[in-house]
Amino acid sequence: MLRYLTAGESHGPSLVGIVEGMPAGVPLTPGDIDEHLARRWLGFGRGGRAKVEQDQVQVLGGVRFSHTMGSPVALLLPNAAYEKDRAGWPETMAVGGTGEGVEPVTLPRPGHADLAGAQKYGFDRPPRGPDVRPVIDRSSARETAMRVACCSVARQMLRALGVEVGSHVVRLGGVGSDDPEAWAERRDALLADGGARALYAEADTSPVRMLDADLSDAAVEHVKATKKAGDTLGGVYEVVATGVPVGLGSYAQGDRRLGGRLAGAVLSIQAQKAVEVGDGWRAGRRPGSEVHDPITRDGDRWSRETNHAGGVEGGVSNGMPIVVRGTMKPIPTLIKPLGTADLETGEAQPTRYERSDVTSVPAASTVAEAVVAWEIAVALVERYGGDTFEALRERVEADRARGL
Repeated sequence: MLRYLTAGESHGPSLVGIVEGMPAGVPLTPGDIDEHLARRWLGFGRGGRAKVEQDQVQVLGGVRFSHTMGSPVALLLPNAAYEKDRAGWPETMAVGGTGEGVEPVTLPRPGHADLAGAQKYGFDRPPRGPDVRPVIDRSSARETAMRVACCSVARQMLRALGVEVGSHVVRLGGVGSDDPEAWAERRDALLADGGARALYAEADTSPVRMLDADLSDAAVEHVKATKKAGDTLGGVYEVVATGVPVGLGSYAQGDRRLGGRLAGAVLSIQAQKAVEVGDGWRAGRRPGSEVHDPITRDGDRWSRETNHAGGVEGGVSNGMPIVVRGTMKPIPTLIKPLGTADLETGEAQPTRYERSDVTSVPAASTVAEAVVAWEIAVALVERYGGDTFEALRERVEADRARGL
């Protein structure tokens, strides 16, 4: 069973990750992980921290001579802001001491985990509060840097098996479309040319990770205008996985259905509020004749004429590209503050400003790639097993040889 854990705070010294259950023999170098950590910083509208962090992972265990060893993979990612910021993070986030002299944060921000998290863990009252700083620093999207690193280990296993995962942004605030037919032709041409890797490589050339140049330009102007207005933007992105074998997931139990696991993975990312597989919402507005994918057979190869199901039928991968779309809400930290109340006094006040982006939808799309890749890897290991990568690959290739 594959699993990973992350630890660390946004303004602590480092983020830490452990990946457990990876078969021995998967090709892996720190550079393979750093590629996707760098892509996580892509996107016009990012804040000041993007200029501070370098995000180059340190592999502390589980890898020898550029291959996994079957033991847990240990990862470390230093937070450059811990030392480079002038905000005194070594004192604010100190492991020891009493915290005397450190100013508490008592204004919870609307739309964040601040208030609910403080109430849950007792940071809204003595003896640990009122101070929402512990909630801010762990619930922060900075955690996704280590999540991308952990998932990139599994992504290397998928790549060595011919499975690729990519993404692109389809809407940024008021710019873009909600109809997959608007971008399907360009997306499918890229997939046919080089699979999902070609898709993400093309998207990465856009400042907002959109495939259409005119929409990209319009989105950049939209971000500029939104920043000037002191507001923020959300959006929608699409993740596609190619080369996925038939039979991942199961209809036998609800928690094993692949679609549900993919949806849960996307919604586990900070600030994500909706997810759809295949046609998603659109499928509920069309008759069955326009939704279901006719089955075809060519020799011993089964396929579908269309892919409205997004590569998943009955909770099981069907061999078509897996398509998942996620919706990110606007970042709730606004330059023009919303109202809140002080945890200590109860008085109504404008909320405080914590450094933030105007939008991070392009970055969220790369994080979504990572978690989708992880769930596919977990389902693949469940189906094929194997303590070594060679055994896993042999079983996958045997299924492909018989048309799966």
